[in-house]
Amino acid sequence: MQESRSLEAAIGLEVYLSDAPGIGGRLKRSPEDFLVEEVSTYPPRVEGGQITIARVTAQNWEMNRLVRQLSRALGISRERIGFAGTKDKRAITSQLMSFPVPAEQLLELDLHQITISDPYPAKKGITIGDLIGNAFVIKVTETSLRGQELKEAIETTSAQLREMKGFPNYFGVQRFGAVRPITHEVGKWIVKGDLERAVMTYVANPVPRENEDTRAARQRLAESGDFEEALGYYPRKMTFERTMIGHLARHPGDFAGAISAMPSNLQMMFVHAYQSFIFNRILSERIRRGIPIHLPIEGDLILPADRQGIPEHGQGVPVSKDNLDLVEKQVRSGRAFVSGVLFGTESELAEGEMGEIERRIIEEEGLQRDDFMVPPLHKCSSKGTRRELLSAVKDLRAKADDDSVTFSFTLNKGCYATTLLREYLKKDELMDY
Repeated sequence: MQESRSLEAAIGLEVYLSDAPGIGGRLKRSPEDFLVEEVSTYPPRVEGGQITIARVTAQNWEMNRLVRQLSRALGISRERIGFAGTKDKRAITSQLMSFPVPAEQLLELDLHQITISDPYPAKKGITIGDLIGNAFVIKVTETSLRGQELKEAIETTSAQLREMKGFPNYFGVQRFGAVRPITHEVGKWIVKGDLERAVMTYVANPVPRENEDTRAARQRLAESGDFEEALGYYPRKMTFERTMIGHLARHPGDFAGAISAMPSNLQMMFVHAYQSFIFNRILSERIRRGIPIHLPIEGDLILPADRQGIPEHGQGVPVSKDNLDLVEKQVRSGRAFVSGVLFGTESELAEGEMGEIERRIIEEEGLQRDDFMVPPLHKCSSKGTRRELLSAVKDLRAKADDDSVTFSFTLNKGCYATTLLREYLKKDELMDY
């Protein structure tokens, strides 16, 4: 176990599981270095169906902006476009999406770095439940270790992860923002009822790593608080910030309305990111204490896996002295996973030492279950659930050249490739992920 540095710790990524030297390097020097192909269930083909399923391949597109671009080009509401999962921006991604338009209309689209292929008719659109996982091919360039040292560090880390049958299932930096990791801070102020601070954290609050024009705009608004004036100087590319600012220019003081004006999935993401931050802190503390994440202890709550090996999130099975041996066999065989809490209004907490960790960190954050019931923003309310502490990895391969490595692997849905790769790279700069 190694401690991580301050920037990662700010989003709850406080430790590494492996103790091998970091290989350094850069991810996503170009989109071609980060390839993602979604593994999902295909809705049945139904001739005459009113929905068109198609594969969408996009390069360097953030998911919300991709959906908005497609909805505008097709002349439909963004809420009517179905997709199973959110993908990385700095990447070439391939995924199934669904549209309430004929295939011919889709194939006529001519959009920058977006390709539509393999359309077919269906009655049912794509939903989150259709996602199984994602297959990745990722090239890490400019490694700090070279040659034999590089190969040995990779093999040492790989051996440790094979022994654990996975890696810590942290929420990755994409959950929080690589350039401005503030999404969880917005969620924090939403659940604490300070909606003005939530909005200002999102639209203002400049950080050194962002572009000069956006940083200057945020700083000016932070100092003036004049939303009507801000519409004149906020860059057009700051689409979602301008949505909030525009609402407040028309409806002064209506901070709940400003958040409600955002896309539904982005509203939910704010609170989910805060829950993710708390989960990351809990997972870090368990690793720091030397408690295994790949084996159960008394008091743990276990998530059974389905036939595809994917954990069933929801009610956990308590681990007691009486069933510990049986549960351990299930976990070792991949038929169950040790879990941590994603805290919400109906969250079930563990007992024993894991329960003590969960309760202490929730108390440190000053939270109660009722905080996650947000009456003015019902889409931001969350019942909570539990999440596996260990992410299984399939078909992991690493091919090293002199100063670069190409990794290929498949992960279950909801698991982050960058979280696996941080065990190899061990970098502090979030933008390197």
